[in-house]
Amino acid sequence: MTLPASAYANDRRSRRTILLVEDDPFVREVTRCLLEHAGFEVLPAEDSRNAMKVYENCQREIDLLMTDMVLPGGTGRQLGQELQQRSPEIVVLVTSGYIDQDDTEAPESRTYFLAKPYSMRTLVEKIETILGAAPLRRVVKQAS
Repeated sequence: MTLPASAYANDRRSRRTILLVEDDPFVREVTRCLLEHAGFEVLPAEDSRNAMKVYENCQREIDLLMTDMVLPGGTGRQLGQELQQRSPEIVVLVTSGYIDQDDTEAPESRTYFLAKPYSMRTLVEKIETILGAAPLRRVVKQAS
């Protein structure tokens, strides 16, 4: 998939890393391509179990968990809470087409919400806004 140059490209000197958890293969691949085109490094996973494997095996840094709310075997919110217990500096962006933003967005817990469907511009702007308020990347802590 080739995309034209984006006006929304991430112009930070260091790339930000996103752990992308989406069970729909098409949505996961399109979102991965859009985020990479915008300048992010993306680590894709299809469910919570695979996301935890990526997290535990990853020697790179993770800035943000972007997860669908409804996942096989759990919810994106549960996954976000588990990752934040291990690495409190990780920011969580939950996406869903089924729930209201007021039910999920909690900036004090570094958990945000984006309704599906979303445009590339809306997605990148939301992530940049969230990460703009977050500390720069932190090293992923290995599970004990």
